[in-house]
Amino acid sequence: MKAKIVKHNPNDEFYTEEKCFIVDASNSGDDNDMSIACARVEPGITTKWHYLEGIDERYLIISGKGKVEIGDLEPELVKSGDIVLVPAGVRQRITNTADDDLVFYCICSPRFSRECYRVLNEPNN
Repeated sequence: MKAKIVKHNPNDEFYTEEKCFIVDASNSGDDNDMSIACARVEPGITTKWHYLEGIDERYLIISGKGKVEIGDLEPELVKSGDIVLVPAGVRQRITNTADDDLVFYCICSPRFSRECYRVLNEPNN
């Protein structure tokens, strides 16, 4: 990894098949150990059930409120400052339960790649 400053650019936001918006904050071959993305889920939206193959993921909730579902754990409410740990290969989804956007950072190790993303076709997806 080389020393550098990466500036956040909200204009880089794109919509995903998962039903949320993403800004890749840091995801490059210069740092294969980790990637960071900023996710935004609109009010009332539940992301699709999915998992990451070979990638551990952490959510750091920045603003808003939601309900997170991970593997076989009971659904749990999350808010600003909470951290969600999702091991590689474990299904996950999140619902925005508030009237404002739910915003969180997704910190992946090793770094996220689209080839590792798997959508699960389940009822209520």
